[in-house]
Amino acid sequence: MSEDDWKNKTEQEWREQLGSEAYSVLREKGTERPFSGKYLSCDKDGVYRCAGCGQKLFEATHQFDAHCGWPSFDKAISGAVNYVEDSTHGMVRTEIICSRCGGHLGHVFDDGPTETGQRYCVNSLSMRHEDDE
Repeated sequence: MSEDDWKNKTEQEWREQLGSEAYSVLREKGTERPFSGKYLSCDKDGVYRCAGCGQKLFEATHQFDAHCGWPSFDKAISGAVNYVEDSTHGMVRTEIICSRCGGHLGHVFDDGPTETGQRYCVNSLSMRHEDDE
């Protein structure tokens, strides 16, 4: 399987690759239950990759505990995410999607506690952690 096979996947192939929960988040813009994600308090070195296509999204050193119920980061890897206005649920937010495969990751807010001022609120189901080699 080549690195670009995700480009031609059917929705059925996405379902088979991701499983029903990750498919709901990445392909249907769902959200996992707060405080349920496996990366909520991950304190390992390495990077987080898109669960859909494997693109690097976040360095683990940029993760922090925002006490919001989802893994939070103060910075994405340059060019890894695209930003889309989201006016669902009666509010205006900024959705973050993988810039390679278009998978829904979560949202970014301007209330982060670090010098970036950003809080990328990300579904654990939309990514996988890879330890530093």
